[in-house]
Amino acid sequence: MTVPGAGGDVGLPAAEAGPITWSVVVPVYGNRDSLPTLVDRLVALDAERTGRLEGVFVIDGSPDDSLDVLRTALAGSRLTAQVLTHSRNYGSFPAIRTGLAAARGDYIAVMAADLQEPVEVVTAFFDAIAAGTCDIAVGERVGRNDPPLSSLASRLYWRLYQRFINRDIPTGGIDVFGCTREIAQRIVAFPETHTSLIGLLYWMGYRRRQFPYVRQPRHSGKSGWTFRRKLRYLFDSIYAFTDLPIVLLQVLGLLGTFVSILVGIIVFLGWLTGNIREPGYTPLMIAIAGSSSVLLLGLGVVGSYVWRTYENGKGRPGALVSGHEQYEREEGR
Repeated sequence: MTVPGAGGDVGLPAAEAGPITWSVVVPVYGNRDSLPTLVDRLVALDAERTGRLEGVFVIDGSPDDSLDVLRTALAGSRLTAQVLTHSRNYGSFPAIRTGLAAARGDYIAVMAADLQEPVEVVTAFFDAIAAGTCDIAVGERVGRNDPPLSSLASRLYWRLYQRFINRDIPTGGIDVFGCTREIAQRIVAFPETHTSLIGLLYWMGYRRRQFPYVRQPRHSGKSGWTFRRKLRYLFDSIYAFTDLPIVLLQVLGLLGTFVSILVGIIVFLGWLTGNIREPGYTPLMIAIAGSSSVLLLGLGVVGSYVWRTYENGKGRPGALVSGHEQYEREEGR
């Protein structure tokens, strides 16, 4: 049965705890072909678990007819679900945040709609968290059936992230995770807009446990995770969780100062010995070029931090919810 809900203009408040034990949050963008299969898998997951399970689907400004396909799939299933629609495309993290805010379960998992992560890893999340062995469960990619170039770029990114930003991050990267309701509410309460969800999970601490899995080939369609989005996520991950760029800039400044002193000594000695007919011209040009580059680089780095502070200071919600529908499983079906 479908129960339409009124759309909000400031997002959703945190959902009240109810008779739902398990919630699976799924951001949706360009996934029309995989949604019926995904719904079937969640129905099977619901049937094998003790306690009621709901799917929380967030349509993040999807350019295709994912919403209509999802409505059809849910109407013919026994799955308890919520469907939230963003007013436009805001990105994966805002979609996940919207889903976490609406989720009613005591234990919550987040997975992608493209079926590249097996549902079995969600089962492992729920079992571990419900048993009290951890507060946050993350899926660690130990293998991936992706194109070679994409796979190489991903491995390089996560290795650098692990090396310079957070040593606890798995080398293979993270796409899916599960947590308690308390953790989900804390994530929703963070006012940051330009940040990294994975970075926040590891910044929070708590008891974490990693579950290895092999990422499967994409079921259908084309990934919306473009190079531009990846680059933006890279910068958000860096500037939101480390002062490494500022430290590197300081080191560069110190090296530049050392080189300037060395060049100055050479020029002075050249002047003393009469070997420089036009004193200081070449070193001056080098010094001007070098200092200008350092200044521009420094302004860019500092500007990135200032811009993110400005964005977070606006107090805008991460996303606007324009529609909310609920599908409740009828007793006896």
